[in-house]
Amino acid sequence: MTKKRTLQIEKVNTHIVEWLKSYAENSKVNGFVIGISGGVDSAVTSTLCAQTGLKVLCVEMPIHQAPSQVSRAKEHIEQLKSRFPNVTNAVADLTSVFETFKNAVPTTDNESVVNLSLANTRARLRMTTLYYFAGIHGLLVAGTGNKVEDFGVGFYTKYGDGGVDLSPIADLMKSEVYQLGTYLKIPNSILTAAPTDGLFGDDRSDEDQLGASYDELEWAMLLTESEANAETITEREKEVLRIYTKLNQSNQHKMNPIPVCTINC
Repeated sequence: MTKKRTLQIEKVNTHIVEWLKSYAENSKVNGFVIGISGGVDSAVTSTLCAQTGLKVLCVEMPIHQAPSQVSRAKEHIEQLKSRFPNVTNAVADLTSVFETFKNAVPTTDNESVVNLSLANTRARLRMTTLYYFAGIHGLLVAGTGNKVEDFGVGFYTKYGDGGVDLSPIADLMKSEVYQLGTYLKIPNSILTAAPTDGLFGDDRSDEDQLGASYDELEWAMLLTESEANAETITEREKEVLRIYTKLNQSNQHKMNPIPVCTINC
């Protein structure tokens, strides 16, 4: 019913690296800064940036982070530094900043709303930190969002991990990011870990939050884009399609340009 494209991985890798290098040189900057989470998206993005030969700064920004996420991030950074002499790293532990923020703002009795707002706050603190590093080193903030997150279900924080200068992997589905990650030889611990945004201070995965796996959401996105006949799908596929459609519609405010009130009077 829906068919995934077949990537020529080596050509895709070369294309993205050349695009990154050209964009940075035209922007007259020194290179890129990337937040490293211990996940596949940031690992692939930073490896692509490293291949440009330009300065690449990998930044860890833990906020009550799970030890497994921290260890994967460190493993990737050390591997990347051993492969590319243009890669450096920094650590900005934002836990105390986050706690100060929590103590400075009011709360409500609606715990789920508070927890979601604080999760988004974590992402926005990290965005602010990346732009600080970008400012003092003359770098571009490289985004790590993939296609199904950025343009399918809007699974990112507005002005958080969505606040970037350029998006090198945003035309790749999550499965394609994994293909590229395998080609780039990123650590196996990252390739086999369950995807998580790490914003809630627990072990919940992206699938726990979304209600569907990335493979399922990719299927729904491809089905929607192809306008294929959905009459013969299974009950689970119907549920996935409902999940995808609901998330896509509710998160259009992230994907569309900011509304501007035009004056015609």
